[in-house]
Amino acid sequence: MDVSHITSPYFAEAVAYAQEIAEGRVLANRARKLACQRFLNDLQRDDLDFKDGQFDLAIKLIEGTIHHVRGEDRAGVSYKGRPMILAPWQKFVIVNLFGFFKKGTNIRRYTEALIFLPRKQGKTSFSAALGEVKSIIDRASGAVTYIVANSVKQTMESFQFLKDNIEDLRPDVKKLRIRDNNQEHSISVDFGDGTAEIYAIANQEDKLDSLNCNFLILDELHSWRRAGAKKYTLMKNAMKAYRNKLLVGISTAGDIPNGFLANRIKTLIAVLEGIIQDEAYDSYFAFLCMADQDEEGNFLNSKGEIVEFDDPEVLQMCTPSIGLTVTLEELMDDAAQARNEPQLRSEFFNKTLNVFTNAMNAYFKVQEFQNSDKEYNWTLQELAKLPIQWYGGADLSKLHDLTAGSLYGTYKDVDICITHAFFPVVAAHLKAQEDDIPLFWWEEKGWLTMSNTETVLPDDIVKWFIAMRDMGFKIKLVGFDKKFGREFFTKMRAAGFRIKDQPQYFYVKSEGFRRIEYKAKNKKFYYLHSEAFEYCVQNVRAIEKTDDMIQYEKVDGDGGVKRIDIFDAGVFGCCQMLQDMERSEKGKQWWGGNER
Repeated sequence: MDVSHITSPYFAEAVAYAQEIAEGRVLANRARKLACQRFLNDLQRDDLDFKDGQFDLAIKLIEGTIHHVRGEDRAGVSYKGRPMILAPWQKFVIVNLFGFFKKGTNIRRYTEALIFLPRKQGKTSFSAALGEVKSIIDRASGAVTYIVANSVKQTMESFQFLKDNIEDLRPDVKKLRIRDNNQEHSISVDFGDGTAEIYAIANQEDKLDSLNCNFLILDELHSWRRAGAKKYTLMKNAMKAYRNKLLVGISTAGDIPNGFLANRIKTLIAVLEGIIQDEAYDSYFAFLCMADQDEEGNFLNSKGEIVEFDDPEVLQMCTPSIGLTVTLEELMDDAAQARNEPQLRSEFFNKTLNVFTNAMNAYFKVQEFQNSDKEYNWTLQELAKLPIQWYGGADLSKLHDLTAGSLYGTYKDVDICITHAFFPVVAAHLKAQEDDIPLFWWEEKGWLTMSNTETVLPDDIVKWFIAMRDMGFKIKLVGFDKKFGREFFTKMRAAGFRIKDQPQYFYVKSEGFRRIEYKAKNKKFYYLHSEAFEYCVQNVRAIEKTDDMIQYEKVDGDGGVKRIDIFDAGVFGCCQMLQDMERSEKGKQWWGGNER
Protein backbone atom coordinates (compact mmCIF):
# COMPACT_ATOMS: atom_id res chain seq x y z
CA MET A 1 0.00 0.00 0.00
CA ASP A 2 1.33 3.41 -0.99
CA VAL A 3 0.52 6.05 1.63
CA SER A 4 3.04 8.62 0.40
CA HIS A 5 0.17 10.76 -0.91
CA ILE A 6 -1.40 11.09 2.54
CA THR A 7 -0.63 14.59 3.76
CA SER A 8 -3.15 14.90 6.59
CA PRO A 9 -1.49 15.81 9.91
CA TYR A 10 -4.04 13.54 11.61
CA PHE A 11 -2.58 10.55 9.79
CA ALA A 12 0.89 11.46 11.04
CA GLU A 13 -0.53 11.74 14.58
CA ALA A 14 -2.19 8.32 14.31
CA VAL A 15 1.03 6.70 13.06
CA ALA A 16 3.07 8.34 15.82
CA TYR A 17 0.54 7.21 18.43
CA ALA A 18 0.61 3.63 17.14
CA GLN A 19 4.41 3.53 17.06
CA GLU A 20 4.77 4.89 20.60
CA ILE A 21 2.31 2.31 21.94
CA ALA A 22 3.58 -0.67 19.92
CA GLU A 23 7.22 0.06 20.80
CA GLY A 24 6.46 0.48 24.50
CA ARG A 25 7.42 4.15 24.71
CA VAL A 26 3.97 4.88 26.15
CA LEU A 27 2.51 2.57 28.79
CA ALA A 28 -0.41 0.55 27.44
CA ASN A 29 -2.07 -2.80 27.96
CA ARG A 30 -1.27 -5.69 25.65
CA ALA A 31 -4.50 -5.59 23.60
CA ARG A 32 -3.99 -1.89 22.83
CA LYS A 33 -0.41 -2.62 21.75
CA LEU A 34 -1.70 -5.33 19.43
CA ALA A 35 -4.32 -2.97 17.94
CA CYS A 36 -1.63 -0.40 17.21
CA GLN A 37 0.64 -2.99 15.64
CA ARG A 38 -2.27 -4.23 13.53
CA PHE A 39 -2.74 -0.68 12.18
CA LEU A 40 0.94 -0.35 11.30
CA ASN A 41 0.93 -3.77 9.63
CA ASP A 42 -2.23 -3.02 7.67
CA LEU A 43 -0.63 0.09 6.17
CA GLN A 44 1.70 -2.33 4.36
CA ARG A 45 -1.11 -4.40 2.82
CA ASP A 46 -1.73 -4.29 -0.92
CA ASP A 47 -5.26 -5.66 -0.74
CA LEU A 48 -6.64 -2.49 0.92
CA ASP A 49 -6.77 1.19 0.04
CA PHE A 50 -6.12 4.02 2.47
CA LYS A 51 -7.67 7.47 1.96
CA ASP A 52 -7.52 10.57 4.11
CA GLY A 53 -10.58 12.52 2.91
CA GLN A 54 -13.19 11.13 5.32
CA PHE A 55 -11.18 10.94 8.53
CA ASP A 56 -9.70 14.36 7.83
CA LEU A 57 -13.20 15.80 7.50
CA ALA A 58 -14.49 13.89 10.55
CA ILE A 59 -11.77 15.19 12.88
CA LYS A 60 -12.07 18.74 11.54
CA LEU A 61 -15.85 18.66 12.03
CA ILE A 62 -15.56 17.38 15.60
CA GLU A 63 -12.86 19.77 16.74
CA GLY A 64 -14.21 22.71 14.72
CA THR A 65 -17.95 22.50 15.31
CA ILE A 66 -18.78 20.20 18.23
CA HIS A 67 -18.77 21.49 21.80
CA HIS A 68 -19.11 19.99 25.26
CA VAL A 69 -22.49 20.25 26.96
CA ARG A 70 -21.49 19.46 30.55
CA GLY A 71 -18.61 18.68 32.89
CA GLU A 72 -15.60 20.51 34.28
CA ASP A 73 -11.90 20.54 33.49
CA ARG A 74 -9.16 19.71 35.96
CA ALA A 75 -9.21 23.30 37.23
CA GLY A 76 -12.94 23.09 37.97
CA VAL A 77 -13.93 25.35 35.04
CA SER A 78 -17.08 24.37 33.15
CA TYR A 79 -16.65 22.52 29.85
CA LYS A 80 -20.07 23.62 28.56
CA GLY A 81 -19.78 25.37 25.23
CA ARG A 82 -16.05 24.69 24.85
CA PRO A 83 -14.80 22.96 21.67
CA MET A 84 -14.36 19.20 21.82
CA ILE A 85 -10.65 18.47 21.43
CA LEU A 86 -9.95 14.85 20.60
CA ALA A 87 -7.46 12.77 22.57
CA PRO A 88 -4.73 10.97 20.58
CA TRP A 89 -6.48 7.62 21.00
CA GLN A 90 -9.73 9.09 19.64
CA LYS A 91 -7.97 10.38 16.52
CA PHE A 92 -6.38 6.94 16.15
CA VAL A 93 -9.81 5.30 16.21
CA ILE A 94 -11.26 7.74 13.66
CA VAL A 95 -8.31 7.32 11.28
CA ASN A 96 -8.86 3.56 11.38
CA LEU A 97 -12.64 3.62 10.96
CA PHE A 98 -12.66 6.18 8.13
CA GLY A 99 -9.26 5.57 6.53
CA PHE A 100 -9.24 1.97 5.29
CA PHE A 101 -11.25 1.00 2.21
CA LYS A 102 -11.80 -2.17 0.25
CA LYS A 103 -9.44 -2.24 -2.70
CA GLY A 104 -10.62 -0.16 -5.66
CA THR A 105 -13.88 0.92 -3.99
CA ASN A 106 -15.40 3.66 -1.88
CA ILE A 107 -16.61 1.08 0.63
CA ARG A 108 -15.01 1.41 4.05
CA ARG A 109 -13.25 -1.66 5.39
CA TYR A 110 -14.59 -1.67 8.94
CA THR A 111 -18.26 -2.51 9.49
CA GLU A 112 -18.01 -3.39 13.19
CA ALA A 113 -16.04 -1.94 16.07
CA LEU A 114 -15.69 -2.49 19.79
CA ILE A 115 -14.33 0.36 21.88
CA PHE A 116 -13.77 -1.05 25.35
CA LEU A 117 -12.79 1.60 27.88
CA PRO A 118 -12.69 2.33 31.60
CA ARG A 119 -14.94 5.10 32.85
CA LYS A 120 -13.89 8.76 32.71
CA GLN A 121 -12.51 8.45 29.17
CA GLY A 122 -15.13 10.58 27.42
CA LYS A 123 -16.70 7.61 25.64
CA THR A 124 -20.28 8.96 25.60
CA SER A 125 -19.42 12.29 23.96
CA PHE A 126 -17.02 10.53 21.59
CA SER A 127 -19.58 8.00 20.38
CA ALA A 128 -22.17 10.76 19.98
CA ALA A 129 -19.70 12.86 17.98
CA LEU A 130 -19.07 9.84 15.74
CA GLY A 131 -22.82 9.67 15.17
CA GLU A 132 -22.96 13.28 14.02
CA VAL A 133 -19.96 13.22 11.68
CA LYS A 134 -20.92 9.89 10.11
CA SER A 135 -24.40 11.31 9.47
CA ILE A 136 -22.81 14.21 7.62
CA ILE A 137 -20.32 12.10 5.67
CA ASP A 138 -22.97 9.58 4.56
CA ARG A 139 -25.85 12.06 4.05
CA ALA A 140 -26.07 11.36 0.30
CA SER A 141 -27.11 7.77 1.12
CA GLY A 142 -29.80 8.84 3.55
CA ALA A 143 -27.89 8.27 6.80
CA VAL A 144 -29.83 6.69 9.67
CA THR A 145 -28.29 6.32 13.16
CA TYR A 146 -29.65 4.50 16.19
CA ILE A 147 -28.29 4.92 19.71
CA VAL A 148 -29.27 1.77 21.59
CA ALA A 149 -28.94 0.91 25.28
CA ASN A 150 -30.75 -1.11 27.93
CA SER A 151 -33.15 1.76 28.55
CA VAL A 152 -34.08 5.02 26.87
CA LYS A 153 -32.80 6.84 29.94
CA GLN A 154 -29.37 5.33 29.32
CA THR A 155 -29.33 6.65 25.74
CA MET A 156 -30.34 10.17 26.68
CA GLU A 157 -26.88 11.43 27.60
CA SER A 158 -25.70 10.77 24.04
CA PHE A 159 -28.94 12.08 22.56
CA GLN A 160 -28.87 15.33 24.56
CA PHE A 161 -25.26 15.85 23.48
CA LEU A 162 -26.28 15.49 19.84
CA LYS A 163 -29.41 17.59 20.25
CA ASP A 164 -27.45 20.49 21.76
CA ASN A 165 -24.81 20.35 19.01
CA ILE A 166 -27.02 19.74 16.00
CA GLU A 167 -29.21 22.68 16.99
CA ASP A 168 -26.24 24.84 15.94
CA LEU A 169 -26.58 23.51 12.38
CA ARG A 170 -30.04 25.02 11.89
CA PRO A 171 -28.86 28.14 9.96
CA ASP A 172 -26.86 25.99 7.53
CA VAL A 173 -29.33 23.22 6.67
CA LYS A 174 -32.51 23.14 4.63
CA LYS A 175 -34.64 21.58 7.35
CA LEU A 176 -34.05 20.45 10.93
CA ARG A 177 -36.59 18.67 13.14
CA ILE A 178 -35.98 17.56 16.72
CA ARG A 179 -38.47 15.45 18.66
CA ASP A 180 -37.77 14.91 22.33
CA ASN A 181 -40.81 13.67 24.24
CA ASN A 182 -42.12 10.57 26.01
CA GLN A 183 -42.89 8.83 22.71
CA GLU A 184 -39.88 9.66 20.59
CA HIS A 185 -36.34 10.96 20.76
CA SER A 186 -35.20 11.74 17.24
CA ILE A 187 -33.36 14.23 15.06
CA SER A 188 -34.03 14.66 11.33
CA VAL A 189 -31.85 16.86 9.10
CA ASP A 190 -32.23 17.76 5.42
CA PHE A 191 -28.86 19.06 4.20
CA GLY A 192 -30.10 19.83 0.70
CA ASP A 193 -27.74 17.31 -0.84
CA GLY A 194 -28.76 14.48 1.49
CA THR A 195 -30.53 13.60 4.73
CA ALA A 196 -29.77 12.19 8.16
CA GLU A 197 -31.89 10.74 10.95
CA ILE A 198 -30.82 9.92 14.50
CA TYR A 199 -32.89 7.95 17.04
CA ALA A 200 -32.37 7.03 20.69
CA ILE A 201 -34.12 3.78 21.67
CA ALA A 202 -34.04 0.97 24.23
CA ASN A 203 -32.96 -2.52 23.15
CA GLN A 204 -36.47 -3.97 23.32
CA GLU A 205 -36.77 -6.80 20.85
CA ASP A 206 -40.04 -5.61 19.32
CA LYS A 207 -38.33 -2.34 18.37
CA LEU A 208 -35.13 -3.90 17.07
CA ASP A 209 -36.76 -6.17 14.50
CA SER A 210 -37.85 -3.31 12.25
CA LEU A 211 -34.69 -1.19 12.23
CA ASN A 212 -33.11 -0.03 8.98
CA CYS A 213 -29.95 2.02 9.39
CA ASN A 214 -26.28 2.47 8.47
CA PHE A 215 -24.90 3.36 11.90
CA LEU A 216 -25.56 1.75 15.27
CA ILE A 217 -24.12 2.84 18.61
CA LEU A 218 -24.58 0.10 21.21
CA ASP A 219 -23.99 1.63 24.61
CA GLU A 220 -22.75 -0.30 27.67
CA LEU A 221 -22.88 -3.76 26.14
CA HIS A 222 -21.81 -5.30 29.46
CA SER A 223 -25.30 -4.67 30.83
CA TRP A 224 -27.03 -6.63 28.08
CA ARG A 225 -27.80 -9.50 30.41
CA ARG A 226 -30.61 -11.09 28.45
CA ALA A 227 -30.33 -12.45 24.94
CA GLY A 228 -27.35 -10.22 24.16
CA ALA A 229 -26.14 -12.30 21.23
CA LYS A 230 -29.56 -12.44 19.56
CA LYS A 231 -30.16 -8.70 19.94
CA TYR A 232 -26.70 -7.96 18.56
CA THR A 233 -27.44 -10.15 15.52
CA LEU A 234 -30.84 -8.50 15.02
CA MET A 235 -29.17 -5.11 14.88
CA LYS A 236 -26.45 -6.25 12.50
CA ASN A 237 -29.18 -7.44 10.16
CA ALA A 238 -30.74 -3.96 10.33
CA MET A 239 -27.84 -2.57 8.28
CA LYS A 240 -27.95 -4.91 5.30
CA ALA A 241 -29.34 -2.26 2.94
CA TYR A 242 -26.11 -0.24 3.25
CA ARG A 243 -22.55 -0.96 2.15
CA ASN A 244 -20.90 1.78 4.25
CA LYS A 245 -22.41 0.62 7.50
CA LEU A 246 -20.89 0.64 10.97
CA LEU A 247 -21.92 -0.97 14.24
CA VAL A 248 -19.98 0.40 17.21
CA GLY A 249 -20.17 -1.26 20.61
CA ILE A 250 -18.83 0.96 23.37
CA SER A 251 -18.67 -0.24 26.94
CA THR A 252 -16.88 -0.77 30.21
CA ALA A 253 -16.56 -4.20 31.85
CA GLY A 254 -19.22 -5.73 34.09
CA ASP A 255 -19.99 -8.66 36.35
CA ILE A 256 -20.85 -11.34 33.78
CA PRO A 257 -17.44 -12.97 33.12
CA ASN A 258 -18.89 -15.54 30.73
CA GLY A 259 -21.47 -13.32 29.02
CA PHE A 260 -21.79 -12.00 25.48
CA LEU A 261 -19.39 -9.06 25.83
CA ALA A 262 -16.73 -10.97 27.80
CA ASN A 263 -16.69 -13.76 25.23
CA ARG A 264 -16.63 -11.29 22.34
CA ILE A 265 -13.53 -9.64 23.87
CA LYS A 266 -11.79 -13.04 24.19
CA THR A 267 -12.46 -13.63 20.50
CA LEU A 268 -11.18 -10.21 19.45
CA ILE A 269 -7.99 -10.63 21.49
CA ALA A 270 -7.41 -13.91 19.66
CA VAL A 271 -7.90 -11.99 16.39
CA LEU A 272 -5.36 -9.34 17.42
CA GLU A 273 -2.93 -12.07 18.47
CA GLY A 274 -3.27 -13.76 15.09
CA ILE A 275 -4.67 -16.95 16.63
CA ILE A 276 -7.95 -16.40 14.75
CA GLN A 277 -7.30 -15.46 11.12
CA ASP A 278 -10.82 -15.78 9.78
CA GLU A 279 -11.53 -13.15 7.11
CA ALA A 280 -14.84 -12.40 8.83
CA TYR A 281 -12.91 -10.42 11.47
CA ASP A 282 -10.89 -8.36 8.99
CA SER A 283 -13.79 -5.90 9.00
CA TYR A 284 -13.86 -5.74 12.81
CA PHE A 285 -11.96 -2.94 14.56
CA ALA A 286 -11.01 -3.56 18.18
CA PHE A 287 -9.70 -0.98 20.64
CA LEU A 288 -9.55 -2.72 24.01
CA CYS A 289 -8.22 -0.96 27.10
CA MET A 290 -8.09 -2.99 30.29
CA ALA A 291 -5.62 -4.05 32.95
CA ASP A 292 -3.38 -6.96 31.94
CA GLN A 293 -3.85 -10.17 33.93
CA ASP A 294 -2.29 -13.62 33.93
CA GLU A 295 -4.27 -16.85 33.79
CA GLU A 296 -4.72 -16.79 37.57
CA GLY A 297 -6.24 -13.32 37.49
CA ASN A 298 -3.14 -11.59 38.89
CA PHE A 299 -2.46 -8.08 37.65
CA LEU A 300 0.67 -7.47 35.59
CA ASN A 301 2.88 -4.42 35.06
CA SER A 302 4.58 -3.41 31.80
CA LYS A 303 7.32 -6.03 32.37
CA GLY A 304 4.79 -8.82 32.90
CA GLU A 305 5.51 -8.99 36.63
CA ILE A 306 2.75 -9.73 39.14
CA VAL A 307 1.80 -6.59 41.07
CA GLU A 308 -1.08 -5.33 43.19
CA PHE A 309 -4.15 -3.81 41.57
CA ASP A 310 -3.21 -0.34 42.82
CA ASP A 311 0.18 -0.34 41.11
CA PRO A 312 0.61 2.96 39.18
CA GLU A 313 1.67 1.15 35.99
CA VAL A 314 -1.46 -1.00 36.00
CA LEU A 315 -3.60 2.14 36.25
CA GLN A 316 -1.74 3.95 33.49
CA MET A 317 -1.69 0.99 31.11
CA CYS A 318 -5.48 0.61 31.00
CA THR A 319 -6.33 4.35 30.86
CA PRO A 320 -5.91 5.85 27.37
CA SER A 321 -6.96 9.37 28.47
CA ILE A 322 -4.58 9.50 31.44
CA GLY A 323 -3.58 13.11 32.10
CA LEU A 324 -6.48 14.41 29.97
CA THR A 325 -9.86 13.44 31.41
CA VAL A 326 -8.47 11.84 34.56
CA THR A 327 -5.20 12.08 36.48
CA LEU A 328 -3.06 9.34 37.95
CA GLU A 329 -3.56 10.94 41.36
CA GLU A 330 -7.34 10.55 41.06
CA LEU A 331 -6.98 6.92 40.04
CA MET A 332 -4.62 6.24 42.93
CA ASP A 333 -7.17 7.74 45.34
CA ASP A 334 -9.86 5.45 43.94
CA ALA A 335 -7.50 2.48 44.25
CA ALA A 336 -6.75 3.33 47.89
CA GLN A 337 -10.46 3.35 48.70
CA ALA A 338 -10.93 0.01 46.95
CA ARG A 339 -8.06 -1.45 48.96
CA ASN A 340 -9.37 -0.16 52.30
CA GLU A 341 -13.05 -0.84 51.57
CA PRO A 342 -13.49 -4.29 49.99
CA GLN A 343 -17.14 -3.56 49.12
CA LEU A 344 -15.82 -1.02 46.58
CA ARG A 345 -13.35 -3.42 44.98
CA SER A 346 -15.58 -5.12 42.43
CA GLU A 347 -16.82 -1.78 41.10
CA PHE A 348 -13.22 -0.51 40.91
CA PHE A 349 -12.15 -3.60 38.98
CA ASN A 350 -15.10 -3.22 36.55
CA LYS A 351 -15.03 0.51 35.92
CA THR A 352 -11.44 1.64 36.52
CA LEU A 353 -9.33 -1.41 35.68
CA ASN A 354 -11.98 -2.48 33.14
CA VAL A 355 -11.84 -6.19 33.94
CA PHE A 356 -14.77 -8.54 34.39
CA THR A 357 -15.67 -9.87 37.80
CA ASN A 358 -18.27 -12.24 39.14
CA ALA A 359 -21.56 -10.89 40.35
CA MET A 360 -21.13 -9.27 43.77
CA ASN A 361 -22.86 -12.15 45.54
CA ALA A 362 -21.35 -14.98 43.46
CA TYR A 363 -19.37 -17.42 45.55
CA PHE A 364 -16.90 -18.87 43.07
CA LYS A 365 -14.31 -17.31 40.82
CA VAL A 366 -15.09 -19.08 37.58
CA GLN A 367 -11.51 -18.41 36.48
CA GLU A 368 -10.27 -20.86 39.14
CA PHE A 369 -12.40 -23.59 37.57
CA GLN A 370 -11.20 -22.68 34.07
CA ASN A 371 -7.55 -22.71 35.15
CA SER A 372 -8.00 -26.15 36.67
CA ASP A 373 -9.97 -27.59 33.77
CA LYS A 374 -7.46 -26.60 31.09
CA GLU A 375 -4.76 -28.64 32.84
CA TYR A 376 -6.41 -31.79 31.47
CA ASN A 377 -7.78 -32.92 28.13
CA TRP A 378 -9.21 -36.41 28.48
CA THR A 379 -11.94 -37.32 26.00
CA LEU A 380 -15.12 -39.13 27.01
CA GLN A 381 -13.79 -42.26 25.33
CA GLU A 382 -10.55 -42.09 27.32
CA LEU A 383 -12.40 -41.48 30.58
CA ALA A 384 -14.65 -44.48 29.95
CA LYS A 385 -11.59 -46.74 29.90
CA LEU A 386 -10.19 -45.57 33.25
CA PRO A 387 -10.15 -48.30 35.93
CA ILE A 388 -12.32 -46.33 38.37
CA GLN A 389 -15.86 -46.26 39.73
CA TRP A 390 -18.27 -43.52 38.68
CA TYR A 391 -21.07 -41.99 40.72
CA GLY A 392 -24.12 -40.43 39.16
CA GLY A 393 -26.16 -37.42 40.19
CA ALA A 394 -29.37 -35.93 38.84
CA ASP A 395 -31.09 -32.60 39.49
CA LEU A 396 -34.75 -33.13 38.57
CA SER A 397 -36.41 -30.36 40.56
CA LYS A 398 -37.94 -28.64 37.50
CA LEU A 399 -38.55 -30.94 34.56
CA HIS A 400 -40.15 -28.02 32.64
CA ASP A 401 -36.85 -26.14 32.88
CA LEU A 402 -33.12 -26.90 32.93
CA THR A 403 -32.46 -30.42 34.19
CA ALA A 404 -29.10 -32.12 34.53
CA GLY A 405 -27.33 -35.41 35.07
CA SER A 406 -23.71 -36.06 36.04
CA LEU A 407 -21.04 -38.70 36.50
CA TYR A 408 -18.37 -38.05 39.11
CA GLY A 409 -15.11 -39.92 39.66
CA THR A 410 -11.55 -39.47 40.85
CA TYR A 411 -8.37 -40.64 39.12
CA LYS A 412 -4.83 -40.04 40.39
CA ASP A 413 -6.06 -37.31 42.75
CA VAL A 414 -7.97 -35.51 39.97
CA ASP A 415 -11.74 -35.23 40.38
CA ILE A 416 -13.63 -35.55 37.10
CA CYS A 417 -17.17 -34.25 36.65
CA ILE A 418 -19.03 -35.19 33.45
CA THR A 419 -22.30 -33.31 33.10
CA HIS A 420 -25.16 -33.22 30.63
CA ALA A 421 -28.15 -30.89 30.56
CA PHE A 422 -31.71 -31.34 29.27
CA PHE A 423 -34.27 -28.74 28.24
CA PRO A 424 -37.75 -28.90 26.66
CA VAL A 425 -37.52 -27.61 23.12
CA VAL A 426 -40.99 -26.01 23.35
CA ALA A 427 -39.69 -23.46 25.87
CA ALA A 428 -36.11 -23.26 24.61
CA HIS A 429 -36.42 -20.31 22.22
CA LEU A 430 -38.28 -18.17 24.74
CA LYS A 431 -36.00 -18.97 27.68
CA ALA A 432 -32.83 -18.55 25.63
CA GLN A 433 -33.93 -15.03 24.73
CA GLU A 434 -35.53 -13.91 27.98
CA ASP A 435 -32.99 -15.39 30.38
CA ASP A 436 -29.90 -15.13 28.16
CA ILE A 437 -29.03 -18.83 28.35
CA PRO A 438 -27.10 -20.09 25.29
CA LEU A 439 -29.14 -23.31 25.11
CA PHE A 440 -28.71 -23.87 21.38
CA TRP A 441 -24.97 -23.34 21.60
CA TRP A 442 -24.84 -25.92 24.38
CA GLU A 443 -26.83 -28.32 22.21
CA GLU A 444 -24.45 -27.74 19.29
CA LYS A 445 -21.43 -28.49 21.49
CA GLY A 446 -22.99 -31.67 22.88
CA TRP A 447 -23.53 -30.42 26.44
CA LEU A 448 -27.34 -30.44 26.23
CA THR A 449 -30.18 -32.52 24.80
CA MET A 450 -33.48 -30.94 23.75
CA SER A 451 -36.57 -32.90 24.79
CA ASN A 452 -39.22 -32.84 22.06
CA THR A 453 -41.98 -32.26 24.61
CA GLU A 454 -43.25 -29.54 26.92
CA THR A 455 -41.24 -31.01 29.79
CA VAL A 456 -38.01 -32.97 30.08
CA LEU A 457 -38.90 -36.65 29.98
CA PRO A 458 -37.33 -38.91 32.61
CA ASP A 459 -36.67 -41.30 29.73
CA ASP A 460 -34.22 -38.80 28.18
CA ILE A 461 -32.13 -38.68 31.35
CA VAL A 462 -32.27 -42.45 31.82
CA LYS A 463 -31.14 -42.93 28.20
CA TRP A 464 -28.11 -40.69 28.87
CA PHE A 465 -27.03 -42.80 31.84
CA ILE A 466 -27.55 -45.96 29.77
CA ALA A 467 -25.48 -44.48 26.92
CA MET A 468 -22.67 -43.61 29.33
CA ARG A 469 -22.74 -47.13 30.78
CA ASP A 470 -22.70 -48.63 27.28
CA MET A 471 -19.68 -46.46 26.48
CA GLY A 472 -17.81 -48.20 29.28
CA PHE A 473 -18.38 -46.09 32.40
CA LYS A 474 -18.63 -48.28 35.51
CA ILE A 475 -21.49 -46.54 37.32
CA LYS A 476 -21.71 -47.80 40.90
CA LEU A 477 -24.75 -45.76 41.99
CA VAL A 478 -26.77 -42.63 41.20
CA GLY A 479 -28.04 -40.08 43.72
CA PHE A 480 -31.10 -37.83 43.35
CA ASP A 481 -33.92 -36.31 45.35
CA LYS A 482 -36.74 -38.83 45.14
CA LYS A 483 -39.55 -36.35 45.80
CA PHE A 484 -38.78 -34.65 42.44
CA GLY A 485 -38.50 -37.78 40.31
CA ARG A 486 -40.35 -40.93 41.32
CA GLU A 487 -40.79 -41.95 37.67
CA PHE A 488 -37.06 -41.44 37.10
CA PHE A 489 -36.38 -43.67 40.13
CA THR A 490 -38.54 -46.47 38.74
CA LYS A 491 -37.05 -46.31 35.24
CA MET A 492 -33.47 -46.22 36.52
CA ARG A 493 -34.11 -49.27 38.70
CA ALA A 494 -35.66 -51.04 35.71
CA ALA A 495 -32.53 -50.20 33.66
CA GLY A 496 -30.39 -51.95 36.26
CA PHE A 497 -28.90 -48.94 38.07
CA ARG A 498 -28.39 -48.82 41.79
CA ILE A 499 -30.09 -45.59 42.76
CA LYS A 500 -30.15 -43.75 46.06
CA ASP A 501 -32.50 -41.12 47.42
CA GLN A 502 -30.52 -38.00 48.40
CA PRO A 503 -32.68 -35.18 49.84
CA GLN A 504 -31.51 -31.64 49.07
CA TYR A 505 -30.52 -30.73 52.61
CA PHE A 506 -27.64 -28.27 52.76
CA TYR A 507 -25.84 -30.22 55.47
CA VAL A 508 -25.87 -33.28 53.18
CA LYS A 509 -24.65 -31.39 50.10
CA SER A 510 -22.00 -29.31 51.92
CA GLU A 511 -19.41 -32.07 51.75
CA GLY A 512 -19.69 -32.38 47.96
CA PHE A 513 -19.68 -28.60 47.54
CA ARG A 514 -16.50 -28.26 49.64
CA ARG A 515 -14.78 -31.11 47.80
CA ILE A 516 -15.39 -29.47 44.40
CA GLU A 517 -14.29 -26.08 45.75
CA TYR A 518 -11.05 -27.56 47.15
CA LYS A 519 -10.22 -29.51 44.01
CA ALA A 520 -10.84 -26.53 41.71
CA LYS A 521 -8.64 -24.22 43.79
CA ASN A 522 -5.82 -26.77 43.64
CA LYS A 523 -6.15 -27.45 39.91
CA LYS A 524 -7.34 -30.99 40.47
CA PHE A 525 -10.77 -30.65 38.94
CA TYR A 526 -11.76 -31.44 35.35
CA TYR A 527 -15.16 -30.96 33.69
CA LEU A 528 -14.37 -31.52 30.00
CA HIS A 529 -14.32 -27.80 29.17
CA SER A 530 -18.10 -27.55 29.49
CA GLU A 531 -19.22 -23.93 29.26
CA ALA A 532 -22.65 -25.08 30.43
CA PHE A 533 -21.08 -26.21 33.70
CA GLU A 534 -19.17 -22.90 33.96
CA TYR A 535 -22.37 -20.95 33.42
CA CYS A 536 -23.92 -22.64 36.45
CA VAL A 537 -20.78 -22.28 38.58
CA GLN A 538 -20.79 -18.49 38.20
CA ASN A 539 -24.45 -18.35 39.28
CA VAL A 540 -23.87 -19.93 42.70
CA ARG A 541 -24.40 -17.88 45.86
CA ALA A 542 -23.35 -19.52 49.11
CA ILE A 543 -23.78 -18.79 52.80
CA GLU A 544 -21.28 -20.07 55.33
CA LYS A 545 -22.85 -21.98 58.20
CA THR A 546 -21.45 -23.39 61.42
CA ASP A 547 -18.99 -26.31 61.39
CA ASP A 548 -17.80 -25.42 57.86
CA MET A 549 -21.22 -26.22 56.44
CA ILE A 550 -22.41 -24.22 53.47
CA GLN A 551 -25.82 -23.50 52.00
CA TYR A 552 -25.99 -22.49 48.36
CA GLU A 553 -28.58 -21.20 45.90
CA LYS A 554 -28.88 -19.07 42.75
CA VAL A 555 -27.28 -15.62 42.86
CA ASP A 556 -30.64 -14.00 42.08
CA GLY A 557 -32.60 -16.13 44.56
CA ASP A 558 -35.99 -17.77 44.21
CA GLY A 559 -37.83 -16.48 41.18
CA GLY A 560 -34.61 -15.37 39.49
CA VAL A 561 -33.55 -16.35 35.98
CA LYS A 562 -30.09 -17.73 36.71
CA ARG A 563 -29.52 -21.50 36.72
CA ILE A 564 -27.27 -23.72 38.85
CA ASP A 565 -28.78 -27.13 37.99
CA ILE A 566 -25.73 -28.53 36.18
CA PHE A 567 -23.44 -27.66 39.09
CA ASP A 568 -26.03 -29.11 41.46
CA ALA A 569 -26.01 -32.41 39.58
CA GLY A 570 -22.23 -32.50 39.96
CA VAL A 571 -22.57 -31.98 43.72
CA PHE A 572 -25.04 -34.90 43.89
CA GLY A 573 -22.53 -37.16 42.16
CA CYS A 574 -19.65 -35.99 44.35
CA CYS A 575 -21.67 -36.62 47.52
CA GLN A 576 -22.38 -40.17 46.43
CA MET A 577 -18.68 -40.78 45.79
CA LEU A 578 -17.67 -39.42 49.18
CA GLN A 579 -20.35 -41.38 51.03
CA ASP A 580 -19.34 -44.59 49.26
CA MET A 581 -15.68 -43.97 50.03
CA GLU A 582 -16.59 -43.47 53.69
CA ARG A 583 -18.60 -46.73 53.75
CA SER A 584 -15.73 -48.57 52.10
CA GLU A 585 -13.25 -47.25 54.66
CA LYS A 586 -15.50 -48.27 57.55
CA GLY A 587 -15.89 -51.70 56.00
CA LYS A 588 -12.12 -52.13 55.75
CA GLN A 589 -11.72 -51.13 59.38
CA TRP A 590 -14.43 -53.59 60.47
CA TRP A 591 -12.97 -56.48 58.52
CA GLY A 592 -9.49 -55.63 59.70
CA GLY A 593 -10.69 -55.65 63.31
CA ASN A 594 -12.32 -59.10 62.94
CA GLU A 595 -9.18 -60.55 61.44
CA ARG A 596 -7.25 -59.51 64.50
